[in-house]
Amino acid sequence: MQQKVGEASVPIITMEELRALKGSKVGCSPWMLIDQERIDAFAAVTEDRQFIHTDPERAAAEGPFGGTIAQGFLTMSLLVRMAEVTVPRLAGTWAMVNFGFDKLRFMNPVPVGTRVRGCFTFAELTERTPEQLLLRYAVSIEIEGQDRLALAAHWLSLAQFISPDQPA
Repeated sequence: MQQKVGEASVPIITMEELRALKGSKVGCSPWMLIDQERIDAFAAVTEDRQFIHTDPERAAAEGPFGGTIAQGFLTMSLLVRMAEVTVPRLAGTWAMVNFGFDKLRFMNPVPVGTRVRGCFTFAELTERTPEQLLLRYAVSIEIEGQDRLALAAHWLSLAQFISPDQPA
């Protein structure tokens, strides 16, 4: 079975199929452009307006990167969309809840005008309760045309199997 998400279609898999994926790369997302408009919009929301992000002329003249770069948290936040269009859905869940990150590292700046994509490897599944599973993915964000990653982390998600309208 497939689930349509925007232009992408991701498979819906069973728990047994997910367990069989342990240690396997489940895929890489399509490339996403990091343009100045995206960086500026993120700066407006988070109030992270350092000149290395929002002032192209000053960043080119005074900064170490030759121009503006994406905020690290912008790069990290793109994982949500990248996962949505790449990672298989677990059958029977009503929600996947972000549970945080272990060992999150920003490894390389992302220059304006470049494209990035997220790659996901299923690491493990832990049963917390009958209604809840903790999933761990090793994630990385690649920068097109570069050998070094922008980001590497272990991402934790809770798969919820009971509707919030149903009694526990």
